[in-house]
Amino acid sequence: MRLVGGNLALDFVNTRSGPPTGPPDDDVLTGYPELVAWAGYAGVLTDTEAAALRRLSREDPDSARVTCTRALHTRDYLDALFRALAAGRNPGPDVLTRLRDDAADALGHARLDRGSPYVWSWRDDRSLDRPLRPVVHAAVQLITTGGLDRIKGCGGCRFVFQDESKNRSRRWCSMDDCGTAEKMRRYVAARRARR
Repeated sequence: MRLVGGNLALDFVNTRSGPPTGPPDDDVLTGYPELVAWAGYAGVLTDTEAAALRRLSREDPDSARVTCTRALHTRDYLDALFRALAAGRNPGPDVLTRLRDDAADALGHARLDRGSPYVWSWRDDRSLDRPLRPVVHAAVQLITTGGLDRIKGCGGCRFVFQDESKNRSRRWCSMDDCGTAEKMRRYVAARRARR
């Protein structure tokens, strides 16, 4: 799995892959254990926290299924939010209301840790929803700190990303993958045209 979004919330949306338009081809989040595995890979959970959540999910499988369903719904509305912004449109008010409500819940379980500057932390949160809280918070941070024109959709796949290039010209999630594939398509097309 690639983390190319440049923001935790964008990487969460990118847990589905496929073509730029139409339905996704693949989904990383097929159950609660996969949600925990992704959160560990993305740096949201330590190995100890991930093990504790896996153990908790085995003790309460019904709650784990409910949490996984909630995660998929969260991903759906974040996907709608970021795709609208990438297309230069305003997201629907229902999407923003869901984000506001989820962000309020996330901050209700967070604490401020000393740093320079202070940072939000969910380290002592032992609930099954723990992996989602930093994701929702990252989404709010992204849309409230400006640079909405830097949220873009990849031209080669369905990933969304934050364009941090100096001239804001990034068009692909990754030059190693979609960028190279697009350049190869252009090269082959140009060779055919010359023949």
